[in-house]
Amino acid sequence: MRLLLVEDEVQLRDLVQRSLARSGFTVDAVGEVGDAQAALAASRYDVIVLDLGLPDGDGLTLLRELRSRRDATPVLVLTARDGVDDRVEGLNSGADDYLLKPFAMPELIARLKALLRRPSGALGLVLEAGNISFDTVGRALTIGGKPVSLTPREMALLENLLRRAGRVVPKTYLEERIYGFDDEVTPNSLEVLLHRLRKKLEGSQFSGEIHTVRGVGYLLAETGR
Repeated sequence: MRLLLVEDEVQLRDLVQRSLARSGFTVDAVGEVGDAQAALAASRYDVIVLDLGLPDGDGLTLLRELRSRRDATPVLVLTARDGVDDRVEGLNSGADDYLLKPFAMPELIARLKALLRRPSGALGLVLEAGNISFDTVGRALTIGGKPVSLTPREMALLENLLRRAGRVVPKTYLEERIYGFDDEVTPNSLEVLLHRLRKKLEGSQFSGEIHTVRGVGYLLAETGR
């Protein structure tokens, strides 16, 4: 799940970015409206966390721009503006949820997951293929009923393959969904990550396989063994 965090308070932005990354999100974090517009033009996001008081403009302006071009990406407004009129304006401008500062990080994560569980959202409750079962909300993986531990990035790769099981997933798509703007990515980063994931799945007796389609991408297939 790729998330855009728009927050100008550096310490808060770094704290939220780290916490969200530990919860399985790939996070791009920016501090201005202009940078957010550039990020939205370059990438597709599953959800946006948006502060309102930004150095180069109001977050509501960005929100209205999104909705005016029929972009339905869920937006959670994160702000210190606590007046009823402010909340009403934010919701009327197209916000899907509204969380006041200061806030508890578990509540932010829970609210984001609730948004992503809505119809057409990024979170289905459970993804299954062969003897694998992946809880996208609790971020828990079992193979043959036994729990399996993966790193957040391995889990993100597996989730994207599971969502398109039986279909080839382009390498470029996976790189976009797994790595953020600030991540150091080498030409073989994805291959190294995939190698680690394959070893863990094979060691846990996964009943399927991840095939490499040279020059295109990867395919998760059930073998029925």
